[in-house]
Amino acid sequence: MATEETDQAQCFNASQQSSLPDYPQMIMEAIDALKEKDGSSTASITKHIELTHSDLPENHSTLLSHHLNLMKQNGEIVMSNNNYMKPDSNPPPKRGRGRPPKPKAALPSDAVVSPPRPRGRPPMPKDLLAPPKPKTPVSTGRPRGRPPKKAKTAATVTAPPPPTGVKRGRGRPPKVSPSAGSQ
Repeated sequence: MATEETDQAQCFNASQQSSLPDYPQMIMEAIDALKEKDGSSTASITKHIELTHSDLPENHSTLLSHHLNLMKQNGEIVMSNNNYMKPDSNPPPKRGRGRPPKPKAALPSDAVVSPPRPRGRPPMPKDLLAPPKPKTPVSTGRPRGRPPKKAKTAATVTAPPPPTGVKRGRGRPPKVSPSAGSQ
């Protein structure tokens, strides 16, 4: 961790010691000079900086990518489709979800605007002269809801009668022909 901090400190010191302008300034100059409508790629920014400044440090590409990332995080530049550009000074307003509302017609200046109706069903009108309703319902003698099932007792459950006669075989019995039954 400490070696990374010293490496970054050396990178910043190397860029400050030379007669070069700061990297953010060089990046902004390159983006302005290139004037690409879709933004400038890292390669085109590097090429422009190399053409305009001859005394670049050995770790120029590392410094450039580091400063591009810093500027992107700080909001100084915006990245779109791997191209860097200046942020729009007046971006279009972001739309919310769903369908946009219909445009409202302009009202005349002398029109009176009533407040919107509240949501839900309107309350029932209260009759001040009517007697108050009883709090408990009138009892009919039966409890509310479905009556419980009656428990089965041993007396009510009967066993099936024992089988009588010949034990039947499996499957459907054979069809009896009418001629065999009439003899």
